[in-house]
Amino acid sequence: MRMSSLVGRTLKEVPKDAQTASHIFLLRGGYARQVSTGIYSLLPLGKRITRKIERLLRDEMDRIDGQEVLMPVVLPRELWEESGRYESVGPELLRMKDRNGKDMLLGMTHEEAVVALARTELTSYKQLPVMMYQIQTKYRDEARPRAGLIRVREFTMKDGYSFHDSQDSLESYYWRCHEAYERFFRRVGMKQVVSIESDTGMMGGSKAHEFMAVSEIGEDTIFLSPDGTYRANKEVATTALKFVSEAPLPLEPVSTPGQTTIDQVAKFLGVQPSQTGKAVFYRHHDGGLVFVVIRGDLEVNEAKLRRVVQSATLVPASDTQIRSIGSVPGYASPMGVDPTQCRIVFDRSAAESSNLVVGGNEADVHVKNFNFTRDMAAALSKIVVTDVAAVRAGDPCPLTGEPLIEARGIEVGNIFQLGVKYSAAMNANYLDEEGKLQPFIMGCYGIGVGRALAAVMEQSRDDNGPIWPISIAPYEVHVVGLFYGQEPVQTTADGFVAELEAAGIEVLLDDRDKKAGPMFADADLIGIPYRIVVSPKGLADGQVEVKSRDGAIHERVAVGEAVARVRGLVEDARRASL
Repeated sequence: MRMSSLVGRTLKEVPKDAQTASHIFLLRGGYARQVSTGIYSLLPLGKRITRKIERLLRDEMDRIDGQEVLMPVVLPRELWEESGRYESVGPELLRMKDRNGKDMLLGMTHEEAVVALARTELTSYKQLPVMMYQIQTKYRDEARPRAGLIRVREFTMKDGYSFHDSQDSLESYYWRCHEAYERFFRRVGMKQVVSIESDTGMMGGSKAHEFMAVSEIGEDTIFLSPDGTYRANKEVATTALKFVSEAPLPLEPVSTPGQTTIDQVAKFLGVQPSQTGKAVFYRHHDGGLVFVVIRGDLEVNEAKLRRVVQSATLVPASDTQIRSIGSVPGYASPMGVDPTQCRIVFDRSAAESSNLVVGGNEADVHVKNFNFTRDMAAALSKIVVTDVAAVRAGDPCPLTGEPLIEARGIEVGNIFQLGVKYSAAMNANYLDEEGKLQPFIMGCYGIGVGRALAAVMEQSRDDNGPIWPISIAPYEVHVVGLFYGQEPVQTTADGFVAELEAAGIEVLLDDRDKKAGPMFADADLIGIPYRIVVSPKGLADGQVEVKSRDGAIHERVAVGEAVARVRGLVEDARRASL
């Protein structure tokens, strides 16, 4: 390919709306162009990269016995009503009507579609396990698209779905896919990807892992032990905090006029926030009240709490709702509250700590020396005690006891054990060995293609542009012909291209009539792994310049040895990426 014919121009200036490195280089390097908010067209360079990513995805999915299918982008309302998600999923699901007034939607994920496919094609346990996957366009009406291809509305995803006749079979395949994902991320050249336990969220199911490309621009917070043995998303992370256990002291009401926050109360009474109990109120999605008690220095992890109370959403309760159960905002206490009027959840930190300061359920009054077992004895059977606390950097790791490290990550893949959530709801069954109908036990496995491209760019770059791994680079060698119209530059450069392409190497030739500076700047923006610079000055000495985009190689090579040298570099890099 000649750059004089390449569709997609490089940009000198940083686009005003681009904030992250990958977004900036995506536009400046001529990989993609924005059509609308969160919607992009891929130019030839970007498309070549995504095609290679997709090839690697197919390679790894076929390796674990996946079978490729293709399901529609546009789906009927009825399928999503069968699963219950047509109403439960919010405005991110784009709903519409066709010309006949039939309710349709754009698929943001394809559990319903694949279950509909499975119930027509899979009938017996003898056919199981089976995994079907696709690489397909999806649409999520994202409220806040950001960072180029990191968070978009229209995107390409590899999504796979496995069907099993036992939990053991699902578990076995789940970890096979986990290994395939680890291989894939290594092969595309991501430098640091960690697999972490995660919340199942809207997908449902019993277990999930996310694959996070560690990056300062990541949307997700993750916690890691120093030795890497513990890795978890903030939504499920736990800690080994120790709680103070002492002999219970008598309850002691104290006047605390105007002291409504934990910091105010702690300062007023001369105690630490960790010696207080904090009351936090939420409204459940069914309208009921959720009353959480947690140690005063900690915060509630709402993802954990949603799972505990089985609520799709939780919003802060109003003062009126708090008063409706006999509590006073700013001075609320679990003591004296009827547990049938709300759902009371104690975090372990509040249940296992002694002699806490809590509200007095009376304006301007707090109570010292609250002890859960003693002071909630009448309601213990109706109270849930569990972990709903948000983990903090430096908290002790639950496995090693060492201080946890907080990092940011870009979610580049996820896997879920769905169980029978969709198959049972959609009446998708198979005949077991005894001839009885059983719902399929399912797993789900997703990787975003565009996100993978952007994540690699975030991790492999310098100030001048991306440094593409050989496995997904748009081309493998960039031949730059300075003063290309002059001889012998043109003949030499064309000869290099012909020899390299004959050896099966992908080559981009810069044959434009430009000065050296802009040509080198464009080469950096395009980020091809290896570069041959052919110039009149070098040829006068019988040499050309060979360099790698990462700067590790920069040498002058005899013209007659250049192709062999670059071919060896490419072949070594290919082997290393397998």
